[in-house]
Amino acid sequence: MMVLVWLAQIPFLYMHPNNLRYLFITKSILVPICFIAMLIWAFRSTGGTGGPLLAAGAKATTHGSAYSYAWLSSMTAVIGNYATLSVNMPDFSRYSKASVKWQWLYVPMLPIVFTFIAFIGIACTSAGQEHYDQLLWNPANLIAQWPNRACQFFAAFAFSLAALGVNISANSLSAANDLAALFPSFINIRRGQLICALVAWVMVPWKILATASGFLNFMSAYSVFLGPIAAILVWDFWWVHRMKYDVVALYHPEGYALPPLPRLPSVKTLMNISIYRYTFGINFRALLAFTIGVAPNLPGFINSINPSISVGVGSRPYTFAWLLGFVITSLIYVVLSMVWPPTESMIPRAILPDEVYEGEAGAVIEGKTVVDEEVGKGSGEESWKKEEGKLRVM
Repeated sequence: MMVLVWLAQIPFLYMHPNNLRYLFITKSILVPICFIAMLIWAFRSTGGTGGPLLAAGAKATTHGSAYSYAWLSSMTAVIGNYATLSVNMPDFSRYSKASVKWQWLYVPMLPIVFTFIAFIGIACTSAGQEHYDQLLWNPANLIAQWPNRACQFFAAFAFSLAALGVNISANSLSAANDLAALFPSFINIRRGQLICALVAWVMVPWKILATASGFLNFMSAYSVFLGPIAAILVWDFWWVHRMKYDVVALYHPEGYALPPLPRLPSVKTLMNISIYRYTFGINFRALLAFTIGVAPNLPGFINSINPSISVGVGSRPYTFAWLLGFVITSLIYVVLSMVWPPTESMIPRAILPDEVYEGEAGAVIEGKTVVDEEVGKGSGEESWKKEEGKLRVM
């Protein structure tokens, strides 16, 4: 069955991301309807109580420090989901033309929506325990117990659509963007997605989804690495460089020629060496901070992979791996940046690609002539967009 699902997703990996918008529109309509319907079923079928997990007399089975560490472990598993989105979100937000004020809506809405979806999962699992006398944490297993085949079909279709959307947006496209950035001469978005689909089998997903504890361990595991990565991204952008990046230079490790631009009088017109090469192409501050931030969580990480390896109390930091890694990496990276500031990458103001590639009529950049907006409509502007699309996908 897993092979059939994998094969069904392959055709979507060949499609341009812009052509998938109808898929995501359909998903955003059908999946919430399914979730709300399942929540209604959970409470209506249990007489409004929600089942034993939500009953008024329900009590925790653990207490003291064990309860605290269980709470931290659960929180880390949830943050692991957020952490993935926070690191990969620029893969999509950089193409957004929406106003910044609308983008701020994601800040309060994401936690609210995620919390609500988690509550639906708990309510349905609780109702399933009352009806079928077992904790069916996997929605597929719960749906399989329903007596109505029509309900089974529509719920399974909605979850399949949700899984397809998540695999494309949060997994394959993100991996493809990273691979295309690392090897732009060999890998594009389409090839990167196919590589991700093949490598996915190495992750043995059937073992990850075999048990609830195994799935939560997996969610917590990559938080060990994503916490330090997020810390470096946040502090480097907001504190070290004060939101002043030369976005074009980020994609030119050998430097690039920049013609005189009226809007950017204080920026050098020619850079023979990229300002972001640091030391032999490595930012030692980030590498050292990342290593130190990951180290305290490694004993618990090893124990989660192989429980036969005893690490004693060394497993406790792993229960809040993301928070610990984020805090430690933040402190180390900020201190290192204060002691050895990356002055070579400091610029007086941010240089955005739109300022370089649009509106500078007559300039020749990377072999392309920038045409005036009024004169070039229908020709130059469209050719730029067409060329950009080819570079991004083909």
